[in-house]
Amino acid sequence: MKLPRSVRNEQRAISLLKKYKCPVPYHEVRTRFLGHIAAPSIVASPVQTVKDLWGGNLPAAENLEALNDLFGVLMNDLWNSLTRHQKRTEPFRLIRTMPEPSRAGLAAYALLRQQEIDGFVEGLFNGLDEIDLPERAEAALNTLSQMRAMLAGLHALTLDETKAISDEEFATTLKQVEELTPIIEREINEIVLACTRARRQMLKNQDFSGPSFH
Repeated sequence: MKLPRSVRNEQRAISLLKKYKCPVPYHEVRTRFLGHIAAPSIVASPVQTVKDLWGGNLPAAENLEALNDLFGVLMNDLWNSLTRHQKRTEPFRLIRTMPEPSRAGLAAYALLRQQEIDGFVEGLFNGLDEIDLPERAEAALNTLSQMRAMLAGLHALTLDETKAISDEEFATTLKQVEELTPIIEREINEIVLACTRARRQMLKNQDFSGPSFH
């Protein structure tokens, strides 16, 4: 059975990121791209965003065709597919996974969600120290920051093998972390929608800000 195009594109992106030893994991690449798409700064460049995955420089490729293939998958497929989440009817979803109820499984899951938040926030700020966000987006960002702090603390605690944690506690805590997923998604989507509305309004105002005639 032929896989859906979205699944094939995802597998291709993961394969290329691994091939070129990208230091940013795929789940974080997704949210970083989404953050750039939603960023209040209209100068966000998809090309520069791809370069930034490798520290600002293009990865070494066999030839120009291979490099074009990399950009095609990351920009034409992944980036463009994420732009649809600027509509309320097309909400963004985090990576779904089935973590094991173990120390390693809980630590990996907490880190995954933490990195997804980190990627989105980094993309949203687009290299700036401060950004002007709509009120609803500001509130959502504060909630994301709280979620991120909780996940970072849990990740550190879980890795500390001097802390005794029973299998039952692992299962309970894992369930609690899973319950954070829809909250994180909701706040990310609120930021994307609020920023999209604000950016469109700003562009609309610019259209009517031309010189007046007397």
